Amino acid sequence: MNFGAIIYLKPIIALLFFVNLTDSFKILGVFTHIGKSHFDVFEPYLEQLAARGHQLTVISHFPQKHPIPNYKDIDLRGTTIVKETINILSYTVIPQMGHISAALILSQWGTEACEKTLEHPSVQELIKSDEKFDLLVSEMFNTDCFLAFAHKFKIPIIGFSSCVFMPWTPGRVGNPDNPAYIPIQFVFSSDKMTFSERFLNTFWYIFHHLHYPFLMDAPAHRLARQHFGESLPPLSQLARNTSLIFVNNHFSLNRPRPLVPGVVEVAGIHIKPAKALPKDIEDYINGAEHGVIYFNMGSMIRSDTLPDDKREAFVQAFSELPQRVLWKWESDAMPGQPNNVKIAKWLPQFDILNHPNVRVFLAHGGLLGTIEAVHVGVPMIGIPMYGDQGTNMKMVESAGMAVILQYNDITKKNILKAIRTILDNPSYKENAERTSRAFRDRPMSPMDTAIYWTEYVIRHRGAPHMRTAGADLPLYQYLLLDVIAAVLTTMLIVIYIIYFLIRKLLSVIRGRVQAASEEKKQQ
Repeated sequence: MNFGAIIYLKPIIALLFFVNLTDSFKILGVFTHIGKSHFDVFEPYLEQLAARGHQLTVISHFPQKHPIPNYKDIDLRGTTIVKETINILSYTVIPQMGHISAALILSQWGTEACEKTLEHPSVQELIKSDEKFDLLVSEMFNTDCFLAFAHKFKIPIIGFSSCVFMPWTPGRVGNPDNPAYIPIQFVFSSDKMTFSERFLNTFWYIFHHLHYPFLMDAPAHRLARQHFGESLPPLSQLARNTSLIFVNNHFSLNRPRPLVPGVVEVAGIHIKPAKALPKDIEDYINGAEHGVIYFNMGSMIRSDTLPDDKREAFVQAFSELPQRVLWKWESDAMPGQPNNVKIAKWLPQFDILNHPNVRVFLAHGGLLGTIEAVHVGVPMIGIPMYGDQGTNMKMVESAGMAVILQYNDITKKNILKAIRTILDNPSYKENAERTSRAFRDRPMSPMDTAIYWTEYVIRHRGAPHMRTAGADLPLYQYLLLDVIAAVLTTMLIVIYIIYFLIRKLLSVIRGRVQAASEEKKQQ
């Protein structure tokens, strides 16, 4: 017997044994938003599902760079929405974008994503195919168009939110949502709001609940019916069949809120172990006697589109600091670049934040960067521009680990004030480390949590036992308006009866008094 051959076969035998213990499911993933930061949340999750042996078909703008055998890409690159969106996001447009215009653009993106995706030849093939799937996983952001796949393939739905809940999302799984202390992501507030903040939060909460059915749901339903057939149920009905929603949130960061079993927090799911830095960056950081300020405004807005006056304010402020600055800058050169500033078109953000010599993270407040700063324990200066960034920054500000600098307030003086506030006050670093400990202290990693609940939903055929009855209640019942009406009606009836009886009693008494009086007169 060749014992050497058996030794070499051991790993293969062990792998086969593991595969036999793991059920392999067919999963359809639909992630059509063109924001790379959104897909950065989903990609590690999808790759881990594939590593677990599941068969994946993924519709997105971001195909795998290195093909995975059981991961099939339907590549949406080249659709017109990509170019249009990238052209919108510059500093010449974003600061002028109001709340309503941002909501309208979000609606437009959702409708275009639905239209262009469903017209895609490979997606058309999928719609017309007899494929079998066990689960649909889809981003729940600005369109429910793709929930039609769940109806076609008769499969349960898991929603995935790359940010905190959109205002129209919690209700589909019956999750409570109270604008008195839960800020919607378009309002720059923390969970502790003043009267005016609660007023505005409630106003925009109602606005989005009214605008979603007409500007997002109705166009998506019309387009979905064109491709899936006129028998397709309303998308709002399909949305209420959602089994579970993963939300990129954690109570240590976004503050506590009630969660039903069908909502699972997985903030930090995109985080992987830090890698060694490129030598030039490592040497630059190591050589900074007074530490480094890391400046990155994200992937959706080009820093080199900063207006001249804003750029000059940063340049002048940085030139007066003893710290070195690492600045993500998309052009080859920067006008007036100071000697203590190093620019690069791309920087390994999480790896940089993990370096102990990084003192401050200056950013736009995007959720992924904010989560990474919280995970590592690095104080922040936030310049929120749009979307959930203001809310994200309000949360870390309330945790005592951040300072907010509004875009319109960018001046050399204010930049230096914000930086020196962080550097000169040790409490910001202490609070960042405290928040980091709370964020990381969990019974399971975010990835293990997401994989477990994904397989749980499939194993239990949609897990209907996790569904709260509140998800199916009409609004008047959910708000107890019928009960309140019944109580008020009963009270009015009781008051009327009491009123009637008192009048009757007074009438009887009055009659007896009058009779007695007349009797005395006759005597």
